[in-house]
Amino acid sequence: MIARWPKSLRFGAGIVLLWLIAAVLAPWLTPADPYAIDLDNTLRPPGGDWLMGTDHVGRDVFTRVVFAARIDIWMGVMGVLAPLLIGVTIGLFAGYFGGLFDSVMMRIVDITLAFPFLILVLAIVAMLGPGITNFIIALALVAWVSYARLIRADVMVVKNAEYVQAARTLGFSSPLIIFKHVLPNTISPIIVYAMTDMVLVVLAGASLGFIGLGVQPPTAEWGAMIADGQAYITEAWWVSFFPGLAAVSFGIGLSLIGDGLARMLRIGDT
Repeated sequence: MIARWPKSLRFGAGIVLLWLIAAVLAPWLTPADPYAIDLDNTLRPPGGDWLMGTDHVGRDVFTRVVFAARIDIWMGVMGVLAPLLIGVTIGLFAGYFGGLFDSVMMRIVDITLAFPFLILVLAIVAMLGPGITNFIIALALVAWVSYARLIRADVMVVKNAEYVQAARTLGFSSPLIIFKHVLPNTISPIIVYAMTDMVLVVLAGASLGFIGLGVQPPTAEWGAMIADGQAYITEAWWVSFFPGLAAVSFGIGLSLIGDGLARMLRIGDT
């Protein structure tokens, strides 16, 4: 079955799977402590005992990159799951029932989409304070609108389909029709969008970590590690390069999965 997957899906799934395995097996992949400070071995270049070198306080970069995968993958999953659940629920009911609820929700969607996504997330995190939990809350408050608008458009078409009309005639309740008949036939574009959206979430989390509003030191996180190496970029490029490479490779893997799913599900075909 896997052999029938598009090449982009197989390649992307391979990249993401490698990072998932690395995150799960982090304590066994490297014996070093990601938070152990060794002032006698600061800014050591890659090679020898340090596969990716050490940072400005002697911490092993490879160890921290691997352990950081746990944080960044967790942020990516929860940062997509929370707004997805909210947006899909609102979009389903707004599209199916219409009326005042639909009008109010779509006006909120329009207002939210009028502002740059990252600016809104930054503003909310700045008000709530730095940290993973507040970052996910900010995403849940902002990112749900895209999911709601996307699924609402499909629901408005599907609710008039013959099988939905038949279900109404048989006396099925509205919630049963929505979740048994409407949702399964409108969820495919949402799954594809969620994979590509996770790329933005991971990069947004890294961006907040870079400016100090994301994961707080000394926790290993790709964005925070890039920020740590900024001051030493000319003399110790590896401190920022390897966590940056990790974030980019994981993002590419997610993008390829999204592209492969779109091809497999024939989304966008005319």
